[in-house]
Amino acid sequence: MKTGTVQRSEAGRADAQRYDALIIGAGHNGLVCAAYLAAAGLKVLVLERRAVAGGAAVTEEFHPGFRNSVAAYTVSLLNPKVIRDLELPRHGLRVVERRCANFLPTADGGYLMTGEGRTQAEVARFSARDAARIPEYGARLDAIADVLRDLVLVTPPNAVEGGWRTALPELVRAARVGGRLTKLAMPLRRELLSLFAMSAGDYLDRWFESDPIKAVFGFDGVVGNYASPYSGGSAYVLLHHVFGEVNGKKGAWGHALGGMGAITQAMAAAARARGVEIRLETAVRRVLVEGDRAVGVVTDSGATLYAAAVISNLNPKLLYLEMFESGTLPAGFREGMQHYRCGSGTFRMNVALAELPDFSCLPGRRPADHHTAGIIIAPTLAYMERAYFDARAHGWSRAPIVELVIPSTLDGSLAPRGQHVASLFCQHVAPQLPGGASWDAHRETVADLMIDTVNAYAPNFKAAVLGRQIMSPLDLERTFGLVGGDIGHGALSLDQLFSARPMLGYGNYRGPLAGLYMCSAGTHPGGGVTGAPGHNAAREILADFRRGRLRRVA
Repeated sequence: MKTGTVQRSEAGRADAQRYDALIIGAGHNGLVCAAYLAAAGLKVLVLERRAVAGGAAVTEEFHPGFRNSVAAYTVSLLNPKVIRDLELPRHGLRVVERRCANFLPTADGGYLMTGEGRTQAEVARFSARDAARIPEYGARLDAIADVLRDLVLVTPPNAVEGGWRTALPELVRAARVGGRLTKLAMPLRRELLSLFAMSAGDYLDRWFESDPIKAVFGFDGVVGNYASPYSGGSAYVLLHHVFGEVNGKKGAWGHALGGMGAITQAMAAAARARGVEIRLETAVRRVLVEGDRAVGVVTDSGATLYAAAVISNLNPKLLYLEMFESGTLPAGFREGMQHYRCGSGTFRMNVALAELPDFSCLPGRRPADHHTAGIIIAPTLAYMERAYFDARAHGWSRAPIVELVIPSTLDGSLAPRGQHVASLFCQHVAPQLPGGASWDAHRETVADLMIDTVNAYAPNFKAAVLGRQIMSPLDLERTFGLVGGDIGHGALSLDQLFSARPMLGYGNYRGPLAGLYMCSAGTHPGGGVTGAPGHNAAREILADFRRGRLRRVA
C-alpha cells in the first residue's frame, strides 16, 4: 500500500454508497459523459460543488430583471453528434444564428462587417486584392477544418511504455488518424503544418494586406489565448475556432435562447431522463486511492462514495495537485502537472444596458445587424500585440481587446423590453498580477477601463450601463474552478494538444491510476463548449467495462 492511500475493509465498503461511475463536476462535459454512460445502463452519480449544474456554461440573473450567460457566452463548437445523441432540442435547446458574424470598428472611424454573403464586398472597400483572396482562404480553411472535425470525436493515439503488445493498439489508432489526414492534398497538408506551427499574424500576413480583415480573423488566434497574435502556435488557436457550426451551417456562430445555461440544462435533463443522479452543492475534497486504483471520493461533508470509475471534469491541474494525498500518484506525474500551463488572459463582464450602443462609425440605437454580431474592439494585429506585451509588463493592457456580444438582440427573454444585456469578453490581462498584487484590489479599475474602451467607439455606452457583473481571472477560478481564469482548462499549445493533452502518455482520457478517467476540456480536443471530451471519455470508459477492466456494482 502506498503512503497516504486510504484502506477500507470489504465490509465497510459494502455499507457505503456505490456506483458504476462517479463524475466530479457537472460542467457540460461531465453531463455529456454521464448521459452516455447512463444510456449504456450504468449507475451514474454526478457531484457538483455549486448550486447549479452547468459549470461555466450557465445563465444567471446578475442585475434585477437582467439575465445573461455568466462565463461561456456564445455557441458554435457544440458537436452536432452530441446534440443528436442527447436529443437536446427535445429537452428545450434552440440556437439562433447571428445576422452577421463580426463587426469591427476601425481606428479611422470606419468599420468592417463580415458574414455570409457580405464579407467579400466589405473587404473590397479596403483592398480589392484581399477581397479576391477571401474565397480561396475560406476554401482552404474549410477543407482543413473538415478533416480536423473528423478527429474531434477520435481518441488520440496514446504514447505508451512497454513491448509491442502494448504499443500495437496505439499504432493501429495512429494509422487511422494518419488515414484521415491523407484526405488532404499535399498543398493542404503543408497548410496544416503551417497552421500548427506558425503565428496567426504571420499566417494572415501571407494572405492579406489590409488591417481590418487581418484583425477580424486574427482575433480568433488570441481569443482565450494569453499570447500575441504573432506568438508561435496562435494560428492553431485560430483554426480551433473555425471547427464549429450552427444548425448545420459550418463556421457559423449563434446564441442559445435562454443563454448558455439552456445548453447545460438540456444536457442535465437528458442525463436525468436516462437515470443519472446529479447532486448539487456537493464538493469533492479528495479522491480515494487503494493501491494503484482510484476507488471513490470523499466529499467536503465527509461522505465516502465508491465507484468502479472515478471521472474528473475538472481542470487537470486542479484535480492532480489538490485532490490527491501525498504519495498516491506515480513518481514524476505530479511534477509534470505542475508545469501544465493555464491562464487565458481573460477578464469577463456582463452589463445591463438601458439602450443599445450607438457606434460612431455606424450610428443608430435601434437593433441592427451589427448589434447581433461579435463586435471586436481591436482594430489591428499590432494593437493586439501591444495589448499582450502591455499586460505582461503592467498586469493588464491599458488599451485592451474587447469582444462585445449583445444576445438580447436575438433573445428578448434576457432583459426587460427595450433594454439589453451584453457580454464583454476582455483581453489581455495577466492571470496572476505582477508583484503579488491581488485581482480583488484592481477588478473595479479594470472593469472601468473595459467600459471606457467600448465607450470610445460607442459614446453612449458608459451612460447606458445600469449594472455590471465582473469576473476577473481570480473570480473565474474561485467560481468555476478555471485555474488562472483559463476558459479552456489549459493552453492550446503544441505540447498540450491531442495525445499530449493533458500530458503525453495520458491522452486517451485515462488517468495515471486504474479506475481514474478525465472528461474535461483539459483533454482532447480542448476548450470551448463542445461536449466532445465528455463523449470520447464515455466511449473509453464503456470499452473498459466491456473488457473487464472495470466491474459494475450490480
